[in-house]
Amino acid sequence: MTCEKIMDYLRSLQNEKNREGMARYGINASNAFGVSMGALRELAKKTGRNHSLALELWETGIHEARILAALVADAKQVTEEQMEEWVKDIDSWDVCDQVCSNLWDRTPFVFTKAKQRSRSEHEFTKRAAFVLMAASAVHNKKAGDKFFSDFLKIIIRESTDDRNFVRKAINWSLRQIGKRNKSLHSLAVKCARKLAEYPLKSARWIGKDALRELQNPKIINRLPA
Repeated sequence: MTCEKIMDYLRSLQNEKNREGMARYGINASNAFGVSMGALRELAKKTGRNHSLALELWETGIHEARILAALVADAKQVTEEQMEEWVKDIDSWDVCDQVCSNLWDRTPFVFTKAKQRSRSEHEFTKRAAFVLMAASAVHNKKAGDKFFSDFLKIIIRESTDDRNFVRKAINWSLRQIGKRNKSLHSLAVKCARKLAEYPLKSARWIGKDALRELQNPKIINRLPA
């Protein structure tokens, strides 16, 4: 399918009620059609991997087209330059999460970009750093423990950022790293306990909320060695 045909199809699925629901969940729906994620995933299956198409879809600026771009792009063809261009365009937490967890976390640039973006002043760029950490903890089966223990240092350093979409992503990355294996679980719990005692509210929330999940016996019993 061409970009033009896909855009015509997405327009045909416009749903104002869905757009209103997106806004209630803090999603920027100003350039959205209100197409469901289920419909986008089905469309991605039919389309298959097509990196040049993904680039065209992203350039439309339409919310759903950009999510679809993340689903059909080829991680092997992603460049650092493309990542830098796309991250500047991200204006909603769900686009950020879909791009990071369906595409960027499969590139060799995860550690570099997470480290760089963790200091960003832009809310969604900084969120992308920690979503990359969380997604990589789930999908990157080959990375060693040091890869993730180094992320814990960044989590501690940035835990005082009280912006909603940033602190939630920091919390998410801490929990996912802690669920990777027993060794990282121990380090993540230690990190969470430290944050839970911080004087600043955002750090305390990140630490205490992470501890609730990481100290759940069901989570602990499922940890790989």
